[in-house]
Amino acid sequence: MSHESPGLPGTSWLGAPIDARPLFGPELATLVATLRDLRPADWRRKAVPRWTVHDVAAHILGDCLARLDDTPGGLRGGPRPGETLEAFIHRTNQEWVDLHAGDEPAALIGELEAAGTRLAGRFATADPEAPAMGVSWAGADPAPAWLDIAREFTEYWTHRQQIRHAVGHGTDPEPGALSVVLDTSMRALPHTLRHTAAPAGTRVEVIAEGAGGGRWTATATPDRWSLAEPPGGAPDASVVVDTETLWLLCTRGIEPATALGRAEVRGERRLAEAACGIISIVR
Repeated sequence: MSHESPGLPGTSWLGAPIDARPLFGPELATLVATLRDLRPADWRRKAVPRWTVHDVAAHILGDCLARLDDTPGGLRGGPRPGETLEAFIHRTNQEWVDLHAGDEPAALIGELEAAGTRLAGRFATADPEAPAMGVSWAGADPAPAWLDIAREFTEYWTHRQQIRHAVGHGTDPEPGALSVVLDTSMRALPHTLRHTAAPAGTRVEVIAEGAGGGRWTATATPDRWSLAEPPGGAPDASVVVDTETLWLLCTRGIEPATALGRAEVRGERRLAEAACGIISIVR
């Protein structure tokens, strides 16, 4: 079955569209509630290697405003001469964090809630099949809007988990959002395998076990790896992991070697190892 986007031909290999548009409002409300429950000391806790909880919240605000095209003049513009996309993204992210380093938590939360509400409204009325911002880790530029929007949802959900982990809470167990996060993240699988040589028809499967889990199969075609091929026989390689391991792997909360150590690998290990190189964030 083809899943070609009418407004963006040549994207069927990304698989069936994901509609994350209705999820932004609830995710924003949960994020704001999480931030309001933090104690003063929690804002200074390390959430990711270079950023505190406060920094992550400032980054989310900056991302919202950038998507709304509402950033200060000094933070607008494209990459500098010779600057890669990844370097540009990391630089502008840090500039926004630095800009809001002195903000009081209450002010930061208020701005984030206002900007997030506007962004959720914009996404709610977006045409999911229209061309949109590229998703570099999926190899789609431009990407269909459904993937761009799902990518944004996945990023915000991931940042909320990083904040939860920083203050001693586990991953939010609600399976509906996790299912969308994993489904979105796995759209990176064909791009991940792009340099993996295999005969046409070779199938690599990733299975996430547990609430919110799923199964994804990338098939080698004469042109590229694809998530859109019809079901075939037994896969040539399978990677079976729990949902926690998979989302952490995709967002580099753990490294591929760690994920492989937790996984059940079936079939050709070379293909399984290549699949575990998946990443669905910009590093």
